[in-house]
Amino acid sequence: MANSNLTEAKRAKNDEFYTQYHDIEKEINAYIDYNPDVFRGKTVLLPCDDPEWSNFTKYFAQNFERFGLKKLISTSYAVNSKKYKSGYQPTLFEVNDPQYDEYKTKKNGKIFILDHDKTGDGKIDVNDLEWRYLKGDGDFKSDEIKKLRDEADMIITNPPFSLFREFLAWIVEAGKQFVIIGNMNAITYKEVFPLIKENKMWLGATGNGNDMVFGVPKGAEVAEKDRQKAARLGYVGDYTRLGNSCWFTTLDHGKRHQPLPLMTMEDNLKYSKHKEIKGKESYDRYDNYNAIEVPFTDAIPSDYEGIMGVPISFLEKYSPEQFELLGSNRGVDQDPNGVYGRGSYLNGKETFKRIFIRHKKVAK
Repeated sequence: MANSNLTEAKRAKNDEFYTQYHDIEKEINAYIDYNPDVFRGKTVLLPCDDPEWSNFTKYFAQNFERFGLKKLISTSYAVNSKKYKSGYQPTLFEVNDPQYDEYKTKKNGKIFILDHDKTGDGKIDVNDLEWRYLKGDGDFKSDEIKKLRDEADMIITNPPFSLFREFLAWIVEAGKQFVIIGNMNAITYKEVFPLIKENKMWLGATGNGNDMVFGVPKGAEVAEKDRQKAARLGYVGDYTRLGNSCWFTTLDHGKRHQPLPLMTMEDNLKYSKHKEIKGKESYDRYDNYNAIEVPFTDAIPSDYEGIMGVPISFLEKYSPEQFELLGSNRGVDQDPNGVYGRGSYLNGKETFKRIFIRHKKVAK
């Protein structure tokens, strides 16, 4: 499976998947293209990064002036506090600094701050980052990191995958804007789907549900097929690919407002490229829901006024101006009215994860 390494990560407690610079750049550029001032005057916190090599830190530090940032804060989690332990060597950057502490380098997290021209070269960039050891280990749940969270306007990072629910709740609790990476299957979590349904969170602009390559700690277990796939994409060494990765955000982007081009129900039944649709007299109906089964996003009929069950990958194409989200067939406590949350069945057989939708305005 494409997300086999995610399963392995949970088993081995390896939550360290290092996002590639190119993937960060593509995603953030989508927000800049939609709103060039989206980061202007903002304090951005990167709370799950080792600032010395983090591509998130590098990217935002290098673009500090272009984005008009007020302040960049980046923190890391102490090596000795991580559940997954790999060989650790402090960087020469840290060792050669007068404040280097052999004890603290493993027991304490680190914080990097960028908010002024330290070098005096007339610009603010990665060379102006200032660092120190945190008082604690850098756990995002600690009071020390919560204080930084409360100071920030935005939180941007790739959090530990196994702590996604907890990390998202930590952000939502503070009412902060965010851009984070998670597993696309998280869409139907009871802590996640209500936020998407209520338009308080949505998918990012790029890479959702497609292969994304991540760095992993040296010596981390990587399935050979995933290592080979990463190599074919140009990443050789300590890398893996995850085919079910997803950006979640509260920042707007243009892709989100592009209507999905669709055929009518009649044309889908005549011309669809999917054998599950083409040539049938009608779409299948669920045994236990008053809705039709639409197994492919591009097979959504443009002229159907009722409720439709669609794959979770539909959210990659979802426009809130075109569709209304009603519920999902996972998580019985998601729906206070008790309509949704039960598994969906066709001819007695349970379907895959589905989201229930309907058109806001049916095409005529």
